[in-house]
Amino acid sequence: MNQLEQLRQMTVVVADSGDIDAIRRLQPIDATTNPSLILQAGMQAQYRPLLNAALQQHRNDLNAACEQVTVNFGVEILRHIPGRVSTEIDAHLSFDTSASVDSALRIIQRYQQAGVGPERVLIKLAATWQGIQAAAQLEKQGIHCNLTLLFSLAQAKACADAGVTLISPFVGRILDWYKHNQPTQDFSGDNDPGVQSVQRIYQYYKQHGINTVVMGASFRNVEQIRRLAGCDLLTIAPNLLQELAATEAPLAAALQMPQQQATAAAKPLSAAEFLWQLNEDAMATEKLAEGIRKFAVDQRKLAQLLSSFNGE
Repeated sequence: MNQLEQLRQMTVVVADSGDIDAIRRLQPIDATTNPSLILQAGMQAQYRPLLNAALQQHRNDLNAACEQVTVNFGVEILRHIPGRVSTEIDAHLSFDTSASVDSALRIIQRYQQAGVGPERVLIKLAATWQGIQAAAQLEKQGIHCNLTLLFSLAQAKACADAGVTLISPFVGRILDWYKHNQPTQDFSGDNDPGVQSVQRIYQYYKQHGINTVVMGASFRNVEQIRRLAGCDLLTIAPNLLQELAATEAPLAAALQMPQQQATAAAKPLSAAEFLWQLNEDAMATEKLAEGIRKFAVDQRKLAQLLSSFNGE
């Protein structure tokens, strides 16, 4: 078996893409999208009908049209996978719990209008304190959430406290930060701080019997993926999926369930404790803020793209 086939025996493989053709070809279980991936796909001619359909429904409301575009892509992706698709709310809402909940409910309603039940959708929110609290409210209503832009154990602990379905700890963006700030250090192999972060979160969750599942994300190379083989899920870009599929070498599980669970339940984090621990982690603080800003930029670009079509 090639390494992608071997990986699928120990980890749920998710496609990190808005490219429906790539998803159809690679046949992952689930798929994740974000504003940047939707923008990239939306600029391709073959996906223009998905944008036009959103505009026809919401010609006088650009924000609603943008939200509809993400759902249109999600509906089309779901035609080609057996599992779930993650759809992200507008990054501008990352610090507004109430508005995040409202957006999530609208997205679920749009899916239902297209004949897709909430069991096939994960609402994706940034792992700010406000985003995590929005997820806690949504989970109580039976709406499952994927907390993204997650760079620290503090964020992972707060997500577990909130009872979220899934978290997406980032690997590549953590490595990017360390390579930029410590350019002379060796971060290859086991020294990769992004891989170490996901390993630490995975072990913490399993030791404490936490039901929230861990989906490693944001990979820069296949070696990072190999070192997280055995994680609950891994969301991987199409080019890296293809690289794994082209490799025949044996692949062993790198993550193992701990032999013993913790004897005491983890103490929930307060807002003040969460914010302080995040503040003490320069990498996590900077990458979370940067990630929100970049997604917001691409959200605005998507709105501009739709606006240009609307004027034709």
